Amino acid sequence: MSSINPKVSAMFFDQIVTVMDHNIAWEKIQNLLCNLYGEATYNCWLSSLRFVSSKNGEVLLSVPTRFIKEWVTVHYMEKILSLWQNEDKSIHSIDIQVTEEKNSSSDAITRNREESNHNLGSPLDPRFTFDNFVVGKPNELAFTAAKRVAESIDPIPGSNPLFLYGGVGLGKTHLMHAIAWHIVNAPSAKRKVVYLSAEKFMYQYITALRSKDIMLFKEQFRSVDVLMVDDVQFISGKDSTQEEFFHTFNALIDQNKQLVISADRSPSDLDGVEERIKSRLGWGLVADINKTTFELRLGILQAKVEQMNMYVPKDVLEFLAGNIESNIRELEGALNKVAHTSLIGRSMTVESASETLADLLRSNHKSITIAEIQKKIAEFFNIKVADMHSNRRLRGLVRPRQIAMYFAKKFTQKSLPDIGRSFGGRDHATVIHAVKQIENFIKTDSSFADEIDQLKKMFK
Repeated sequence: MSSINPKVSAMFFDQIVTVMDHNIAWEKIQNLLCNLYGEATYNCWLSSLRFVSSKNGEVLLSVPTRFIKEWVTVHYMEKILSLWQNEDKSIHSIDIQVTEEKNSSSDAITRNREESNHNLGSPLDPRFTFDNFVVGKPNELAFTAAKRVAESIDPIPGSNPLFLYGGVGLGKTHLMHAIAWHIVNAPSAKRKVVYLSAEKFMYQYITALRSKDIMLFKEQFRSVDVLMVDDVQFISGKDSTQEEFFHTFNALIDQNKQLVISADRSPSDLDGVEERIKSRLGWGLVADINKTTFELRLGILQAKVEQMNMYVPKDVLEFLAGNIESNIRELEGALNKVAHTSLIGRSMTVESASETLADLLRSNHKSITIAEIQKKIAEFFNIKVADMHSNRRLRGLVRPRQIAMYFAKKFTQKSLPDIGRSFGGRDHATVIHAVKQIENFIKTDSSFADEIDQLKKMFK
């Protein structure tokens, strides 16, 4: 009777222990992913991940579809690897294999639909739902129109196509995704929805031409129930793509199918787009999304903080809402950046937020000239602009002049010598003295500080 080699037995035992340890580690990582990205995102993209094995520093995970594998690889792989390395420093890479799971027939149908839509269109972001969209006066019409289209089984007369337009980062894509999610998740989810960018539409068309599959391309796009094309201004100047888009548009309208289109400008302002296309894009409901107001920006920040389940002081939120006016993406990015300062032990204050976001704040401030500052301060204090340049030392002139120098330092990129020269040829030391004087008064005199706050609003 042969005896068991003790070394082999020990190695086998070590392997079992390692697998057990990694199973425990994976459970911990799953919980961290759920907390980090939220339950909705986790359930949509990460819950189907399964731990398979680990060998020689490589972890093998599995997912049920190629679509999920590609999405996880692009959007979450770096974070998953980082979490694994926190648990086991020997882990250097992660691979994902596709393993079809034997689920119910309804699950299989859902996966097949996801695969089909992925091949034809683009993935939907689970964060972009109607519930997560903050409504205010600038986007109220667009939101209401989008909701009506999403909830209606058949196209609404006068709303086909629905054309959404507005500047970058104001919520067009969010509403497009929200419409698609609402239709896909409807109890009777039988309508085929395809969402994609105009750029992807063009590249799929070019690919079909090269592979001589143009009839398949036409059949695919003409068989959808709801076609959603984002950033349609991209087809400007692309004649062949416009021709195909025109025929696709007409075919779907003739079949009483819904179209939802977005762009960064109204149909009539789409330069480089054929008149017949601009005319058809304006057939239905054209809803613009205007620049956000302070109240809407504050509401968006408050909703974001609630989603993140964290505390951010009210004055910090108001500071961000008042200073980041460009678009919602930059606003949310600024909030994330400020919120992460707490992870390194810094308190969240207006001052720390101002330091953290210095570059972003500079780019959001309007381009203000020293001449404009001098003019507005002179008007406020009822003095002449010439008094800003004079050497007269009257108290009624010195203080407004110092305030103007303070704002010149705060709101322009001019050097101290340049600022001094703009105030009657004064040197940089005079400018430094003026700035310090105003800063001291702000700290020690509350009524003066209020006056400065009032003046600041003239430059926003």
